[in-house]
Amino acid sequence: MVFKQPTFFGEPYEAESGAEKDAALEEAVANALAVAGGIDAADVNVTLDDGAVVLTGLVATAAEIERATAVARAIAGTRPVRNEIKIA
Repeated sequence: MVFKQPTFFGEPYEAESGAEKDAALEEAVANALAVAGGIDAADVNVTLDDGAVVLTGLVATAAEIERATAVARAIAGTRPVRNEIKIA
């Protein structure tokens, strides 16, 4: 099966509303955390609040908290990242 990139009249599709862009960013950060090494992100939630990426949930170590922040910053670009993850 071949998957094509979504286009609109031959141009790349871009979400028009801010909510769609926010949801796409939340999903991208969550996916990156899920596949990143050095962190078990099963109990980590990603949301956007007032333009900032917010990480909440539980992990096992402080190193995982730092790793989650680094991964989220890499995906979020210029948006601020607020890490509220706790150690279980």
